[in-house]
Amino acid sequence: MKKIGIRGFETEQPAVVVGCMRQAGFTDHPFSAQEMNHFIHTALEEGANYFDHADIYGIGRAEQVFGEAVAMDPSIRREDLVIQSKCGICRGYYDSSKEHILEAADGILGRLGTDYLDVLLLHRPDALIEPEEVAEAFDALSVSGKVRHFGVSNCTPLQISLLEKYLGQELVINQMEMSVVHAGMVAQGVEANMTTPGSADHDGEILNYCRLHGITMQCWSPFQISLKDGTFLGNAAYPELNAELSRLAENYGTTPAGIAEAWLLRHPANMQVIVGTSNEERLRELIRASDVYLTRQEWYGLYTAAGHILP
Repeated sequence: MKKIGIRGFETEQPAVVVGCMRQAGFTDHPFSAQEMNHFIHTALEEGANYFDHADIYGIGRAEQVFGEAVAMDPSIRREDLVIQSKCGICRGYYDSSKEHILEAADGILGRLGTDYLDVLLLHRPDALIEPEEVAEAFDALSVSGKVRHFGVSNCTPLQISLLEKYLGQELVINQMEMSVVHAGMVAQGVEANMTTPGSADHDGEILNYCRLHGITMQCWSPFQISLKDGTFLGNAAYPELNAELSRLAENYGTTPAGIAEAWLLRHPANMQVIVGTSNEERLRELIRASDVYLTRQEWYGLYTAAGHILP
Protein backbone atom coordinates (compact mmCIF):
# COMPACT_ATOMS: atom_id res chain seq x y z
CA MET A 1 0.00 0.00 0.00
CA LYS A 2 1.02 3.60 -0.50
CA LYS A 3 3.03 5.18 2.31
CA ILE A 4 3.93 8.80 3.01
CA GLY A 5 6.38 10.69 5.17
CA ILE A 6 5.03 12.56 8.19
CA ARG A 7 7.17 15.17 9.90
CA GLY A 8 8.71 13.84 13.10
CA PHE A 9 8.12 10.15 12.32
CA GLU A 10 11.18 7.98 11.77
CA THR A 11 9.43 5.79 9.20
CA GLU A 12 6.87 6.36 6.47
CA GLN A 13 3.23 5.84 7.43
CA PRO A 14 0.26 4.30 5.57
CA ALA A 15 -1.68 6.63 3.32
CA VAL A 16 -4.85 4.93 4.55
CA VAL A 17 -5.77 5.58 8.19
CA VAL A 18 -8.22 3.16 9.79
CA GLY A 19 -10.98 5.21 11.39
CA CYS A 20 -12.41 3.65 14.55
CA MET A 21 -15.60 5.67 14.99
CA ARG A 22 -18.11 3.22 13.55
CA GLN A 23 -16.89 -0.08 14.97
CA ALA A 24 -17.88 0.71 18.55
CA GLY A 25 -18.63 4.42 18.63
CA PHE A 26 -21.53 5.94 16.69
CA THR A 27 -23.26 2.73 15.64
CA ASP A 28 -26.35 0.69 16.44
CA HIS A 29 -24.34 -2.53 16.37
CA PRO A 30 -21.08 -1.98 18.27
CA PHE A 31 -18.26 -4.45 17.88
CA SER A 32 -17.34 -6.78 20.68
CA ALA A 33 -13.68 -6.98 21.66
CA GLN A 34 -13.40 -10.21 19.66
CA GLU A 35 -14.87 -8.58 16.55
CA MET A 36 -12.60 -5.59 16.97
CA ASN A 37 -9.62 -7.91 17.32
CA HIS A 38 -10.46 -9.57 14.01
CA PHE A 39 -10.91 -6.17 12.37
CA ILE A 40 -7.50 -5.00 13.61
CA HIS A 41 -5.87 -8.13 12.21
CA THR A 42 -7.52 -7.52 8.84
CA ALA A 43 -6.05 -4.01 8.74
CA LEU A 44 -2.60 -5.18 9.81
CA GLU A 45 -2.57 -7.98 7.24
CA GLU A 46 -3.00 -5.32 4.56
CA GLY A 47 -0.29 -3.07 6.01
CA ALA A 48 -2.61 -0.50 7.60
CA ASN A 49 -1.39 0.00 11.17
CA TYR A 50 -2.43 3.65 11.69
CA PHE A 51 -5.65 3.85 13.75
CA ASP A 52 -7.69 7.00 14.40
CA HIS A 53 -9.82 7.49 17.53
CA ALA A 54 -11.49 10.28 19.48
CA ASP A 55 -12.69 10.32 23.06
CA ILE A 56 -16.13 11.43 21.85
CA TYR A 57 -16.66 8.29 19.73
CA GLY A 58 -19.22 6.35 21.71
CA ILE A 59 -18.23 8.53 24.69
CA GLY A 60 -15.05 6.48 25.05
CA ARG A 61 -16.54 3.13 24.08
CA ALA A 62 -14.64 2.94 20.78
CA GLU A 63 -11.29 3.38 22.54
CA GLN A 64 -12.24 0.93 25.26
CA VAL A 65 -13.17 -1.86 22.85
CA PHE A 66 -10.01 -1.26 20.83
CA GLY A 67 -7.91 -1.46 24.00
CA GLU A 68 -9.62 -4.68 25.04
CA ALA A 69 -9.10 -6.15 21.57
CA VAL A 70 -5.36 -5.46 21.70
CA ALA A 71 -4.96 -6.59 25.32
CA MET A 72 -6.54 -9.98 24.64
CA ASP A 73 -4.04 -10.79 21.86
CA PRO A 74 -0.30 -10.96 22.59
CA SER A 75 0.39 -11.26 18.86
CA ILE A 76 -0.55 -7.58 18.46
CA ARG A 77 2.45 -5.58 19.65
CA ARG A 78 1.92 -1.99 20.73
CA GLU A 79 5.08 -0.90 18.93
CA ASP A 80 3.60 -2.13 15.65
CA LEU A 81 0.57 0.17 15.99
CA VAL A 82 0.28 3.89 15.37
CA ILE A 83 -2.57 5.09 17.57
CA GLN A 84 -4.02 8.56 17.23
CA SER A 85 -6.84 10.08 19.24
CA LYS A 86 -8.56 13.43 19.63
CA CYS A 87 -9.96 15.46 22.49
CA GLY A 88 -11.74 18.73 23.09
CA ILE A 89 -15.37 17.99 22.14
CA CYS A 90 -17.62 17.82 25.18
CA ARG A 91 -21.39 17.56 25.44
CA GLY A 92 -22.58 20.99 24.35
CA TYR A 93 -19.24 22.79 24.34
CA TYR A 94 -15.58 22.63 23.36
CA ASP A 95 -12.76 22.59 25.89
CA SER A 96 -9.07 23.11 25.11
CA SER A 97 -8.07 24.10 28.63
CA LYS A 98 -4.93 22.64 30.13
CA GLU A 99 -6.93 20.80 32.77
CA HIS A 100 -9.24 19.21 30.23
CA ILE A 101 -6.50 18.19 27.79
CA LEU A 102 -4.49 16.50 30.55
CA GLU A 103 -7.56 14.77 31.98
CA ALA A 104 -8.74 13.71 28.52
CA ALA A 105 -5.33 12.31 27.59
CA ASP A 106 -5.22 10.19 30.74
CA GLY A 107 -8.71 8.92 30.02
CA ILE A 108 -7.78 8.04 26.44
CA LEU A 109 -4.66 6.18 27.54
CA GLY A 110 -6.60 4.29 30.21
CA ARG A 111 -9.32 3.17 27.82
CA LEU A 112 -6.83 2.18 25.12
CA GLY A 113 -4.69 0.37 27.68
CA THR A 114 -1.48 1.99 26.49
CA ASP A 115 1.24 4.10 28.07
CA TYR A 116 1.47 6.52 25.15
CA LEU A 117 -0.31 7.95 22.14
CA ASP A 118 1.56 8.35 18.90
CA VAL A 119 -0.54 11.40 18.05
CA LEU A 120 -3.00 13.57 19.99
CA LEU A 121 -5.17 16.07 18.11
CA LEU A 122 -7.36 18.92 19.28
CA HIS A 123 -10.66 17.85 17.75
CA ARG A 124 -12.31 21.20 16.96
CA PRO A 125 -11.32 24.87 17.13
CA ASP A 126 -12.30 26.22 20.55
CA ALA A 127 -13.47 29.86 20.45
CA LEU A 128 -12.25 30.25 24.05
CA ILE A 129 -8.83 28.72 23.41
CA GLU A 130 -5.93 30.03 25.42
CA PRO A 131 -2.85 28.86 23.49
CA GLU A 132 -0.60 29.30 26.51
CA GLU A 133 -2.64 26.65 28.33
CA VAL A 134 -2.51 24.29 25.37
CA ALA A 135 1.27 24.74 25.30
CA GLU A 136 1.54 23.87 28.98
CA ALA A 137 -0.60 20.76 28.50
CA PHE A 138 1.36 19.62 25.45
CA ASP A 139 4.66 20.20 27.27
CA ALA A 140 3.50 18.07 30.20
CA LEU A 141 2.30 15.27 27.91
CA SER A 142 5.49 15.36 25.85
CA VAL A 143 7.88 15.39 28.81
CA SER A 144 6.01 12.55 30.52
CA GLY A 145 6.16 10.47 27.33
CA LYS A 146 2.39 10.15 27.20
CA VAL A 147 2.14 11.74 23.73
CA ARG A 148 4.78 11.64 20.99
CA HIS A 149 3.26 13.94 18.34
CA PHE A 150 0.56 16.58 18.25
CA GLY A 151 -1.88 17.99 15.75
CA VAL A 152 -5.25 19.60 15.20
CA SER A 153 -8.47 18.92 13.36
CA ASN A 154 -10.65 21.28 11.32
CA CYS A 155 -8.33 24.25 11.86
CA THR A 156 -7.53 27.24 9.63
CA PRO A 157 -4.02 28.61 8.99
CA LEU A 158 -4.35 31.44 11.51
CA GLN A 159 -5.70 29.10 14.18
CA ILE A 160 -2.67 26.87 13.65
CA SER A 161 -0.28 29.83 13.62
CA LEU A 162 -1.72 31.15 16.87
CA LEU A 163 -1.13 27.81 18.55
CA GLU A 164 2.35 27.39 17.13
CA LYS A 165 3.41 30.78 18.48
CA TYR A 166 3.29 29.28 21.97
CA LEU A 167 3.92 25.57 21.41
CA GLY A 168 7.25 23.90 21.94
CA GLN A 169 6.18 21.06 19.65
CA GLU A 170 5.43 20.96 15.94
CA LEU A 171 1.88 20.35 14.80
CA VAL A 172 2.22 17.49 12.33
CA ILE A 173 -1.42 16.66 11.44
CA ASN A 174 -4.53 18.61 10.46
CA GLN A 175 -7.73 16.66 9.82
CA MET A 176 -10.15 18.27 7.37
CA GLU A 177 -13.32 17.07 5.68
CA MET A 178 -12.53 16.46 2.03
CA SER A 179 -13.80 14.39 -0.90
CA VAL A 180 -14.03 14.78 -4.66
CA VAL A 181 -17.40 16.48 -4.08
CA HIS A 182 -16.51 18.33 -0.88
CA ALA A 183 -13.42 19.89 -2.46
CA GLY A 184 -13.68 23.59 -1.78
CA MET A 185 -10.03 23.66 -0.73
CA VAL A 186 -9.12 22.69 -4.29
CA ALA A 187 -11.81 24.70 -6.08
CA GLN A 188 -10.78 27.93 -4.37
CA GLY A 189 -7.38 27.72 -5.99
CA VAL A 190 -8.56 26.50 -9.38
CA GLU A 191 -11.16 29.27 -9.56
CA ALA A 192 -8.84 32.01 -8.29
CA ASN A 193 -9.67 35.50 -9.56
CA MET A 194 -13.21 34.40 -10.42
CA THR A 195 -16.59 35.33 -8.97
CA THR A 196 -17.90 31.75 -9.24
CA PRO A 197 -19.15 29.95 -6.11
CA GLY A 198 -16.09 27.70 -5.97
CA SER A 199 -13.76 30.68 -5.74
CA ALA A 200 -14.96 31.46 -2.21
CA ASP A 201 -12.22 30.85 0.36
CA HIS A 202 -13.81 29.13 3.34
CA ASP A 203 -10.64 27.73 4.88
CA GLY A 204 -7.91 30.35 4.52
CA GLU A 205 -6.07 28.32 1.86
CA ILE A 206 -5.44 25.63 4.44
CA LEU A 207 -4.34 23.07 1.86
CA ASN A 208 -1.49 25.25 0.61
CA TYR A 209 -0.66 26.31 4.16
CA CYS A 210 -0.24 22.71 5.27
CA ARG A 211 1.96 21.97 2.26
CA LEU A 212 4.13 25.00 2.98
CA HIS A 213 4.52 24.13 6.65
CA GLY A 214 4.99 20.37 6.37
CA ILE A 215 1.69 19.50 8.04
CA THR A 216 0.05 16.30 6.83
CA MET A 217 -3.58 16.68 5.86
CA GLN A 218 -5.85 13.81 6.88
CA CYS A 219 -9.11 13.70 4.91
CA TRP A 220 -12.19 12.62 6.82
CA SER A 221 -15.53 11.63 5.26
CA PRO A 222 -13.82 10.94 1.89
CA PHE A 223 -17.00 9.54 0.33
CA GLN A 224 -19.52 12.10 1.51
CA ILE A 225 -21.15 15.18 0.03
CA SER A 226 -21.45 16.56 3.56
CA LEU A 227 -22.34 15.22 6.97
CA LYS A 228 -26.03 15.98 6.47
CA ASP A 229 -26.30 14.96 2.79
CA GLY A 230 -24.61 11.57 2.98
CA THR A 231 -22.49 9.83 0.38
CA PHE A 232 -22.16 10.60 -3.33
CA LEU A 233 -21.46 6.94 -4.09
CA GLY A 234 -24.45 5.57 -5.98
CA ASN A 235 -26.30 8.84 -5.39
CA ALA A 236 -28.72 9.67 -8.22
CA ALA A 237 -27.84 13.34 -7.84
CA TYR A 238 -24.35 12.58 -9.19
CA PRO A 239 -24.88 10.42 -12.28
CA GLU A 240 -21.85 11.70 -14.22
CA LEU A 241 -19.51 11.26 -11.27
CA ASN A 242 -20.72 7.75 -10.50
CA ALA A 243 -20.42 6.72 -14.13
CA GLU A 244 -16.82 7.92 -14.19
CA LEU A 245 -16.03 6.27 -10.85
CA SER A 246 -17.43 2.97 -12.13
CA ARG A 247 -15.54 3.21 -15.42
CA LEU A 248 -12.23 3.85 -13.71
CA ALA A 249 -12.92 1.21 -11.06
CA GLU A 250 -13.27 -1.38 -13.81
CA ASN A 251 -10.08 -0.19 -15.50
CA TYR A 252 -8.05 -0.31 -12.29
CA GLY A 253 -9.61 -3.43 -10.79
CA THR A 254 -11.03 -1.73 -7.72
CA THR A 255 -14.32 -0.22 -6.54
CA PRO A 256 -15.85 3.23 -7.08
CA ALA A 257 -14.98 4.02 -3.46
CA GLY A 258 -11.40 3.00 -4.17
CA ILE A 259 -11.26 5.45 -7.09
CA ALA A 260 -12.74 8.22 -4.92
CA GLU A 261 -9.97 7.51 -2.40
CA ALA A 262 -7.34 7.45 -5.15
CA TRP A 263 -8.52 10.90 -6.26
CA LEU A 264 -7.50 12.29 -2.87
CA LEU A 265 -4.23 10.38 -2.71
CA ARG A 266 -3.24 11.56 -6.20
CA HIS A 267 -2.97 15.13 -4.91
CA PRO A 268 0.70 16.13 -4.47
CA ALA A 269 0.06 17.27 -0.89
CA ASN A 270 0.70 13.64 0.14
CA MET A 271 -2.43 13.45 2.24
CA GLN A 272 -3.79 10.56 4.26
CA VAL A 273 -7.36 9.32 3.90
CA ILE A 274 -9.34 8.20 6.94
CA VAL A 275 -11.63 5.31 6.02
CA GLY A 276 -14.34 4.63 8.55
CA THR A 277 -15.84 1.41 7.28
CA SER A 278 -16.60 -1.44 9.66
CA ASN A 279 -16.81 -3.92 6.77
CA GLU A 280 -13.61 -5.94 6.57
CA GLU A 281 -13.82 -6.69 2.85
CA ARG A 282 -14.39 -3.04 2.04
CA LEU A 283 -11.47 -2.13 4.28
CA ARG A 284 -9.24 -4.50 2.31
CA GLU A 285 -10.41 -3.00 -0.98
CA LEU A 286 -9.76 0.56 0.18
CA ILE A 287 -6.30 -0.22 1.53
CA ARG A 288 -5.33 -1.91 -1.75
CA ALA A 289 -6.79 0.98 -3.77
CA SER A 290 -4.21 3.31 -2.24
CA ASP A 291 -1.78 2.04 -4.89
CA VAL A 292 -3.98 3.36 -7.73
CA TYR A 293 -2.31 6.35 -9.38
CA LEU A 294 -4.68 8.36 -11.53
CA THR A 295 -3.51 10.29 -14.56
CA ARG A 296 -4.00 14.04 -14.70
CA GLN A 297 -6.80 13.59 -17.22
CA GLU A 298 -8.55 11.06 -14.97
CA TRP A 299 -8.13 13.25 -11.90
CA TYR A 300 -9.56 16.32 -13.60
CA GLY A 301 -12.27 14.22 -15.22
CA LEU A 302 -13.51 13.17 -11.79
CA TYR A 303 -13.20 16.73 -10.52
CA THR A 304 -15.45 18.15 -13.24
CA ALA A 305 -17.82 15.15 -13.09
CA ALA A 306 -18.36 16.04 -9.43
CA GLY A 307 -19.69 19.43 -10.50
CA HIS A 308 -16.59 21.62 -10.20
CA ILE A 309 -15.61 23.88 -13.06
CA LEU A 310 -12.42 24.60 -14.94
CA PRO A 311 -12.47 28.35 -15.83
